[in-house]
Amino acid sequence: MLNRRTLLRSTLGLGAAGLVSPLRLPAFAQDATPLAATTRTIDVDGRAATVFGLLRPDGGHGLTLDAGGRFAVTLENRCGEPTLIHWHGLTPPWDQDGGPDTPKPLLSPGETRAYDFPVGEGGTFWMHAHTLQEQRLLAAPLIVRRAVDRAADEQEVVVLLHDFSFSSPEDLLADLRKPSADGGHAMHAMPGMPTGGAMPGMMNLGSMPMAGHDMKGMMDHGSTPMAGMKHDMGGMPGMAMDLNDIDYDAYLANDRTLSDPEVVRVEKGGKVRLRIIDAAASTAFVIDTGALEAALIEVDGQPVVPVTGRRFGMTMGQRIDLRVTLPKEGGAFPILALREGAVERTGVVLATAGATVAKVAGVGSTKAPALDLRLERSLRAVAPLAPKAPDRTHVVDLTGDMAGYSWAMSAESFPVKRGERVEITLRNHSMMSHPMHLHGHHFQVVAIDGERFAGAMRDTVLAPPMRTVTIAFDAQNLGKWAFHCHHLYHMATGMMAFLAYEGV
Repeated sequence: MLNRRTLLRSTLGLGAAGLVSPLRLPAFAQDATPLAATTRTIDVDGRAATVFGLLRPDGGHGLTLDAGGRFAVTLENRCGEPTLIHWHGLTPPWDQDGGPDTPKPLLSPGETRAYDFPVGEGGTFWMHAHTLQEQRLLAAPLIVRRAVDRAADEQEVVVLLHDFSFSSPEDLLADLRKPSADGGHAMHAMPGMPTGGAMPGMMNLGSMPMAGHDMKGMMDHGSTPMAGMKHDMGGMPGMAMDLNDIDYDAYLANDRTLSDPEVVRVEKGGKVRLRIIDAAASTAFVIDTGALEAALIEVDGQPVVPVTGRRFGMTMGQRIDLRVTLPKEGGAFPILALREGAVERTGVVLATAGATVAKVAGVGSTKAPALDLRLERSLRAVAPLAPKAPDRTHVVDLTGDMAGYSWAMSAESFPVKRGERVEITLRNHSMMSHPMHLHGHHFQVVAIDGERFAGAMRDTVLAPPMRTVTIAFDAQNLGKWAFHCHHLYHMATGMMAFLAYEGV
């Protein structure tokens, strides 16, 4: 029987129950793209590290496919331990989604499995293990290009972001679960908090601007913080908002740090489309395009009405597509990913021929801002859902206990019926943000703190502390779909549930 405990057991790497012997591949697999989950070695600031990867026969990392075609792939497990890959952002049949035991088991070492389903309409997606192996870089870009993308007079640059540790993910999780001298970081579930909502007056604290950061055009209208309260709630004992659970050894952009960044050669006066993927296990980033003004044109592979700026927040599991135009005189232009609430950073450099590429430090002089919902509130989908009253609504309470490092959703399963318009309201009662990801569907953000608007289409949305976010989707993809926090260690310790279609 499928339940959250079964999936979490696989996620935690505590066993490979239910593994089956290699299956005979269907005939189509002879023409499918081979993909191998395997080990590889990268250099992290002069130190060799053995990590995982998803490689093609030519040694390339990840996949690039054409919209409207088939996702015809064979996945071979060469990594020496049970694994499975989730196709994040695609909407496959449930039995090809890639979550462990939902419904198919992990691949045993040496086993190959074939996939064949419509790849969809295109966008920036990615693929990753749904186990702690994700922390060991078992992830890669999955780009589905539309005809208009192929015809565009612009250069595409894919940037895959990671947080990296020389420690094992099991050790990192064990450290998170160790009691500290003060019983944990901050109090994440307020005693006496009403179950019907967050504390009065607390709903907009996540939207408060940070001193020294230009938020012009991005103000979260309607947010009124408590008088005298700091943005991080540091003025109330036990109420500090936690931004980062783990201080990593390095932060990577395309497997490299800023000590030796990838330098992408671009044309003077040319246009560049940046496809940026936050594949980090537990780190959100603020993308800083520096001297180049950027237009945000897609989120999670879904087109939005363009929003211009130079800083764009993104949380774990999300993707943003930015379009920049290089000046005619050329030059070198760092595209940086700033660690949320901290000074560490990573990134790539766009450089025209002959440009001098200056050294960029991996640590900045000021902390990056915390992510909030200002950008989310400003986004509008190019192809929104048709207006319709919901047939079914769910309220999902997100809770957690930092002292014991356990996290939860208010139910293990949320029922839906095929053909329904479904709305889910996420209420975060904890003092950490939760990037919530729904498998097998694209949803629209339709309300923040109860204020309705026609927001972006997505598959992963940020629920900041003490905020509510409502999403809507049409239930058309039968299955029992994983619905979870994309902070790897929150998911692994309980913040996992299922969207369950009736009759499945």
